[in-house]
Amino acid sequence: MEVKKKIILGVDPGTQVLGYAIAEHTGSKILVHTCDVIRLRAERDSLVRLKIIFEKISEIIDLYCPSELAVEAPFYGENIQSMHKLGRAQGVVIAAALFKGLTVAEYSPRKIKQSITGRGAATKDQVAALLSAQYTLPPSAQNLDATDALAVAITHIYQKGAIKGTSDSGSWEAFVRSNPGRVR
Repeated sequence: MEVKKKIILGVDPGTQVLGYAIAEHTGSKILVHTCDVIRLRAERDSLVRLKIIFEKISEIIDLYCPSELAVEAPFYGENIQSMHKLGRAQGVVIAAALFKGLTVAEYSPRKIKQSITGRGAATKDQVAALLSAQYTLPPSAQNLDATDALAVAITHIYQKGAIKGTSDSGSWEAFVRSNPGRVR
């Protein structure tokens, strides 16, 4: 039986810093191709930022040829302006993916944290620590927006049932027990 290879683009949308990651899964293996950020702070015009997001996501899709986009849903906090800006960034990412023919899935921040760490209330640092313990990450993965994007891609792989997600052996608590010197 031939094992299918899938390439997933994971995105943590933002208008200042946008995280993206490319994860490939074949059978029960996940390979991280890239995990980085697009920095947008230098551009003052918010509409130009959206154009840059569309262009950069399109370039990433052309370079890595993913078949699916997994994107984090905006967090509904108290700041309506922030939520509005994140929604615009997410919409542009989705539009670029649909334009390039990708299928799209959206995951809540809580679902992503639950999938990766076993705790829906985990911190960004905890997510990053668990990912770096489980996968070989590029140096650019030092940014928490980049590891958040990787978490989105891996959550998508888990949700598709291709690989089993976090059990107790992969939870944050199990990681801390097994690696007391790596956690402060």
